[in-house]
Amino acid sequence: MLEFSDVSKRFPEGTLALAGVDFAMAPGEFVCIVGPSGAGKTTLLHVAAGLQRPTEGTVRLRTDKIGYVFQDPALLPWRTVRGNVALLAELRGLPKRERLRRAADAIELVGLAGFAHHRPRTLSGGMRMRVSLARSLTLDPELFLLDEPFGALDEITRQRLGGELSRLFVARRFAAVLVTHSVTEAVFLGSRVLVMSERPGRIIGDFPVPFDHPRSPDVLFDPEFTGLAREIAACLAA
Repeated sequence: MLEFSDVSKRFPEGTLALAGVDFAMAPGEFVCIVGPSGAGKTTLLHVAAGLQRPTEGTVRLRTDKIGYVFQDPALLPWRTVRGNVALLAELRGLPKRERLRRAADAIELVGLAGFAHHRPRTLSGGMRMRVSLARSLTLDPELFLLDEPFGALDEITRQRLGGELSRLFVARRFAAVLVTHSVTEAVFLGSRVLVMSERPGRIIGDFPVPFDHPRSPDVLFDPEFTGLAREIAACLAA
């Protein structure tokens, strides 16, 4: 689905953000990336999405159906939930009937069916992030790129949305790359966890996660889960 081959990225002012990044992921795989602040995790997602070009190396994508969820939901305050969710389909030029159908399906999927006519200012932070997820779902992505979508949320909301993202992954079977600072979140959501070094970022660890989706919160207390999280944290610290 996505392959990075010896990818480096240097910005015009001279900062080397990525150096020799190599990894590949299969269709239907959920890859989580952890690393210290400034390691180039967001830059990696931008390069994967084609928002930035690598300075060296090659990026291969199997699909052009990409959904991108940013750290900030970036909703239009004058639009309703339904209007915000339908936005990307509207920009793609889909007929009104089709984009409203897709918006309604996506709103239902993320559990906001009763809020279609609300505006963003009336929603909690977690609900706004659900709107952002639903907006990308209208494009029926084969690859989802998620840049710390739950980072600004409280722990309870973060865990709840993590569980819903796991459920969406099972329902849609898209491939996904999620950037997070939380090792626990990475192990809970990912089928693999990649660890990045300090800048310039490179992949220094690749850990398969031996649990099926969707995952119950009870898995957080499984000794195998806690052992894997401890191993990843040690790699990150080193």
